[in-house]
Amino acid sequence: MDKTFSARNEKTTNRIRDGRVFDAVNITLLVLIMILILYPLYFTIIASVSEPTEVINGNVILSPKGFTWESYNMAFNEVRIWTGYRNSLIYMVLGTLFNLCLTIPAGYFLSKRELPGRQAVNIYFLITMYFSGGLIPTYLMVKSYGLLNQFWTLIVLNGISVYNLVITRVFFQNSIPNDLYESAFIDGASDYRAFFSIALPLAKPIIAVMALYYGVGHWNGYFTALIYVSKQTFQPLQIVLRSILLQNETMLTAVDPNSLDEDMVIALTRRAYLAFTMKYAMIFIASAPLLSIYPFVQKYFVKGAMIGSLKG
Repeated sequence: MDKTFSARNEKTTNRIRDGRVFDAVNITLLVLIMILILYPLYFTIIASVSEPTEVINGNVILSPKGFTWESYNMAFNEVRIWTGYRNSLIYMVLGTLFNLCLTIPAGYFLSKRELPGRQAVNIYFLITMYFSGGLIPTYLMVKSYGLLNQFWTLIVLNGISVYNLVITRVFFQNSIPNDLYESAFIDGASDYRAFFSIALPLAKPIIAVMALYYGVGHWNGYFTALIYVSKQTFQPLQIVLRSILLQNETMLTAVDPNSLDEDMVIALTRRAYLAFTMKYAMIFIASAPLLSIYPFVQKYFVKGAMIGSLKG
């Protein structure tokens, strides 16, 4: 009896010790991953407020060197920054609303197994994930519709992401009991009434996730704007930042040093150095809105993403 009790006690002790070792390894790995993820953002912040020469010489590692706001002052003195901010906010809000108005109803109706031709429609959407018409045919099509350099260009283009549509469809299939719909249909509700009265109120997690996905996509949108929008009036923040950085980085190459006095050369050199740290300031300027929004939708994001992907 004593031997049996001793053996069980030893097994329990070993199990507890193994659990502690496992937890210690997990915590260590998670801390390392967290550092790898957070350090680039931290370095961006400290580099943006450091003396440019210190950053260029590689002296900025863990803390700012020669604290200065020059990079931010230089960035915010550009009127185009504010125009780009305004345009990006408009594109993000209106574009996300447009995307949700297309994606959520489409995902709901494609989740209905009794929908005629449902499988063919799903295949049709999936094909577009892997094959496209190409850049030139797409450009010609957009041009034929009169969407080049228009206010609605970056809102209307890319109305639905098929990946997001699949996640939404799986959410409606697995998260809302079919009994709720059957009860509503027995009471005389139509498919549209069931969508607005049952599906939408219960779909807040996936709506928050899709809003975050589409919002981030619109805010970070770069290539589409580069191809289809050349007017500065309609350019989003990312294109404006690119233009400012290229302008500052090529400033010295466009000037003949022999035609300038020493003070002017020093001033231009200083501005070129500031352009280097200005990149970090602009990264933070462009990222700040999304970083401030994410904590408010995090709980919906985790819940909706897990339900919409793993259960499928």
